[in-house]
Amino acid sequence: MKTAYITGGSKGIGYGIAQAMLSEGMKVAISGRNEDTLNEAAQSLNHGQGELLTIVSDVRNYESEEKAIASVIDKWGQLDILIANAGVGKFAPVHELSLDDWNSMIDINLTGVFHSVKASVPALKKSEGYIITIASLAGANFFKSGSAYNASKFGLVGFTQAVMLDLREFGIKVTTIMPGSVATHFNDHTPTEADDWKIQKEDIGQIVIDLLKMNPRTLPSKVEVRPSIPASVKKKT
Repeated sequence: MKTAYITGGSKGIGYGIAQAMLSEGMKVAISGRNEDTLNEAAQSLNHGQGELLTIVSDVRNYESEEKAIASVIDKWGQLDILIANAGVGKFAPVHELSLDDWNSMIDINLTGVFHSVKASVPALKKSEGYIITIASLAGANFFKSGSAYNASKFGLVGFTQAVMLDLREFGIKVTTIMPGSVATHFNDHTPTEADDWKIQKEDIGQIVIDLLKMNPRTLPSKVEVRPSIPASVKKKT
């Protein structure tokens, strides 16, 4: 039975991936900074034949991620999959962007992923496991008021592709998923019926499962995914 660690797993895309993995009978650890939010997620997730572990961890702190990985190994004896999902977004023109918002996005979206990946590599070498980072189409397409978010996601895409080349020789597969508009609580948004045209969190969960089931000789190192029909068309229909 595969064992996975998902950062930022209590809401949104991370939650959707956790649900998909649990439905496949996997052992899943989810982390976040807020214990209450993690407990709420644990209560609402359908464990099925899987097992769930919640871990309070802050990806901005390397030692915190080391302890999180150690908790997974202490619990289940191995780590097969890392889903580096934790991320934040604040949007403003560069002349209005605060230092705190810039630092937060770089520290969580980019440096935080480095921390999670570096802490997990020793265990993933043993299991010849899989690393999946959750980037964004904003890692390939820049937009107004997105300087910090674009910087973090462009950086994440480049980081992940280089890591893929670094770790292939150890039997570790590495993929970055780059979603477009997703119906989640990202940036304090509350999904409603108006978000039905968007990618849903369970869709990203299905993509992860499909990647894990792919023949091991094949590696989709970068996956772009977007809504099938844009919002402008949905409004007309």
